[in-house]
Amino acid sequence: MNYINLLTVLFCAYLIGSIPFGLIIVKILKGHDIRTIQSGRTGGTNVGRAAGFGAGALTGVLDFFKAVIAVMIAQELIPDGSWRPWVIGASGLLVILGHNYSVFLMERLSPGKFRLRGGAGGAACLGGSVAMYPPALLILLPAVLLVLLGVGYASLATLSIAFIAFIIFTIRAIYYGASWAYAIYALLAQVLLVIALIPNIKRLIQGNERVVGIRTWIKAKQDSKNNPD
Repeated sequence: MNYINLLTVLFCAYLIGSIPFGLIIVKILKGHDIRTIQSGRTGGTNVGRAAGFGAGALTGVLDFFKAVIAVMIAQELIPDGSWRPWVIGASGLLVILGHNYSVFLMERLSPGKFRLRGGAGGAACLGGSVAMYPPALLILLPAVLLVLLGVGYASLATLSIAFIAFIIFTIRAIYYGASWAYAIYALLAQVLLVIALIPNIKRLIQGNERVVGIRTWIKAKQDSKNNPD
């Protein structure tokens, strides 16, 4: 294996993942710092709250494609061999890691203490999964939209991406001889998503997580009935 190519692929994956499209879009459209709004994350859901549906959707698409690009770079630069799927999977994970903990969003908390900010990694996980196996889009996208619009929790929709991807890649590994590297990618991506969404998971358990989709409409209708003007 060419170790220069390997390091280039991994470095580029993290750097591409670190591009904070949500921060840039909200800054351009509203002049605000997305990190000071609601959850403070730079992903499409929070951008939608800060700058509207179109801005949130654009952020999601850009975050999706930065993962696609990073994985495609790995597919192009890493030659065929037993390690190739593992490097491709690692590149997908590093995109999520860069998205969630962006080097461009480093904040100094106190002398010698820093933290990295970012999103939750859902769109990046989706993009990486689709780049590794394009037909997965036909399953992942409808399923995630169903969870988002039907169940009504953006955090659950985000978590479902890696979960469903893991099922897809595991089936491919067991029945079609695909590499287990992609299933491991999805499993570790799930861990990263869970870590990023710990505050949301706590709110889900407590029953006060924010709702979206059909449940938002139902809640609005109930509120209007309970509080007629």
